[in-house]
Amino acid sequence: MADIVLTGFAPFDGAESNPSWDVAQGVADAWSGPESLEIEQLPVSFGAAATHMHSLLAAHQPRLVVALGVAAGRTHLTPERVAINLIDARIADNDGFAPLDEEVVPDGPAAYFTTLPVKAMTAAMAAVGAPAQVSYSAGTYVCNALFYALQNATAGSSVHSGFIHVPATEEFARAADLPWTALDVQVTALRDALRTALDSPVDSSVSAGTEH
Repeated sequence: MADIVLTGFAPFDGAESNPSWDVAQGVADAWSGPESLEIEQLPVSFGAAATHMHSLLAAHQPRLVVALGVAAGRTHLTPERVAINLIDARIADNDGFAPLDEEVVPDGPAAYFTTLPVKAMTAAMAAVGAPAQVSYSAGTYVCNALFYALQNATAGSSVHSGFIHVPATEEFARAADLPWTALDVQVTALRDALRTALDSPVDSSVSAGTEH
């Protein structure tokens, strides 16, 4: 059993690491409780990632679930506000599966909103000097599919759940011309974001909207 479940993804698309898992490990090392924290690496697989998440929910019955994924090219840590019921893969997952225009959950709702206080979490991350902003698109790859499956599984429950995309770390960005944010900055920011989600489950009433 664990109060908090935090997940990251395995490497994919030829990369040797995945910053989302590096950040999750760093948060676990830095976490001082008092709530218990369980981290788990998920496969970059449309089917297996959701199956693994369902197992974690059943095993731990957590209060809070946050899934992390890397968004290479983004400059900010971005809590996602909405998951859509759509898979449209640009590249195959690690199982070689690349579905086009399929639903994550057949006949499920078109979308789910996160139940995380994403505005408050974004403010907490910015307060420790991390670049952070709310995002309104988690894409159409495995990250969004996992996010949607998570929200579907926790819908109507007392579990607060959602997804955060993290930018590249220096090590990950080294092989390509990508913006990056230092791993220690991301770890501190995510630790404080989790603390905020636990202590302030009702979101802040401030604007985090965009014009495009």
